[in-house]
Amino acid sequence: MRWSSSGRGNIDDERATSGGGFPAVPLGIGGFIVVALLSMYTGIDFFSLLGGGQANAPSSTVGTSGHVTASPTEEKMVDFVNAVAEDVQSTWENVFGGRYQRTRVTLFRDQIQSACGFAQSATGPFYCPGDHKVYLDLGFFDELQRRFGAPGDFAQAYVLAHEFGHHIQALTGTESQLRQAQRDNPSSTNALSVRLELQADCYAGVWGHAASQSGRAAQGKVELDPGDVDEGLRAAAAIGDDRLQKMATGRVMPERFTHGSSEQRVTWFKRGLERGDPRACDTFSTTR
Repeated sequence: MRWSSSGRGNIDDERATSGGGFPAVPLGIGGFIVVALLSMYTGIDFFSLLGGGQANAPSSTVGTSGHVTASPTEEKMVDFVNAVAEDVQSTWENVFGGRYQRTRVTLFRDQIQSACGFAQSATGPFYCPGDHKVYLDLGFFDELQRRFGAPGDFAQAYVLAHEFGHHIQALTGTESQLRQAQRDNPSSTNALSVRLELQADCYAGVWGHAASQSGRAAQGKVELDPGDVDEGLRAAAAIGDDRLQKMATGRVMPERFTHGSSEQRVTWFKRGLERGDPRACDTFSTTR
C-alpha cells in the first residue's frame, strides 16, 4: 500500500490513560476466541496466565490524553491508522454525501471504558454504536501476523475498514434493526450476527475497490499495490469462525458462528472489492 501521513485528525489517542491490571499481551479478536474456548473446555483460566512486554526503544509523544510512551514503529502505525481512517471515510463521503457522519478511531492499551461498556485488548478491534467510534489496540496487528499468518498493511487496513463498515450500518439503521430482530427472536441471534459481520466485510471491500484505482497516491490518497488484495483475502480467511474454532478445539461448531466461516468472509469481502457498490452487500437476502 502507498499512503502518506496527514496528521492525526481521525485519532483519539487514549494510550496514555488506558491499560493496567489486565493481560499485557493483546490477543486480538481471534486470540480472544482461541483463549476463551481453551479456558471454557479445559477449566483453566488462560487469561490469567498471559504476561507481556514492552516494545523496544520507546519515546514519548503527545496523545489526546497526554504523553504517550511508544516506539517509533508504533508511532508510524498510528500515522498509518489515521491515513486509512481518513481514506475510508472520504470514500464513504463520496458514496453518501452529506448523510455520512465522520467518526474517529480511539487507540488504547490493554483496556478501556467505552459507551458500550468496559473492553480489553483481548476483545480485538470493535465498533461501539453507543458513541459511534472504532476502538483499536495496535497490538492486534502483530497478533494478526504472528498468530494467524495474515501479514501486510492491507490486511491491517481491511480490519479497520471492516469496523468502519459497522459505522455505515449504524448510520443506515441496519444495526439497530438487527438488534431489534435479535431481541424479538433470540434463537436467530448468531445467524443475524453473521449476516451483519459479512456485510461489514463487503463494505470493507467497497473501500478496497476505491483504493485500488490508479493515480490515487499522487493525490495523497491510499493506493493499493500488486499483492495487496491477496493480503486482505488471507486476513479474511484467517479470522473465519470455523478456522478459529478448529484452532481452539479441533472441531467446528457452525451453530456458534458469530462472524461467518472463512469461505463466507472471503466471498463477501471479494464481492465488495469486485463490485465497489454497497448495494451489492445485501447479506440478509441470501442463504450464503
